[in-house]
Amino acid sequence: MNYWLVKSEPEKYSWTDFLRDGYTDWTGVRNYQARNYLQQMQPGDLVLFYHSVSDKTVVGVAAVSKAAAPDATAEPGSGWVAVELQPQEALAHPVTLTRIKQDARLHQIGLLRQSRLSVMPLRPEDFDTVLELGS
Repeated sequence: MNYWLVKSEPEKYSWTDFLRDGYTDWTGVRNYQARNYLQQMQPGDLVLFYHSVSDKTVVGVAAVSKAAAPDATAEPGSGWVAVELQPQEALAHPVTLTRIKQDARLHQIGLLRQSRLSVMPLRPEDFDTVLELGS
């Protein structure tokens, strides 16, 4: 199993929207590195759902339910992909970016090193630390 973090602006697609829908195709990624990460995702992988821009907070955990397939919002043949995600659980206490920055155990987390990337892998220990902070 692998661990990931995906970002969404809550004004565009929030955790509440995700819970209401029950699943979503993670479409619209137009960065090559993020696309490559989407291609690596496999069903059963766990994903932290991060509200970017306004909230800057990890709010929940999702699971990859379908592997990468062509992104329906992209031009056919463009090579852009999407995965299907399903919500698993909300964090009891959302974990803010400030809290992540303050925790020495998270000094290597991709969120701090590549802050503009919308899809990124996580080390298992980083995933577990964020869950601990959010419980």
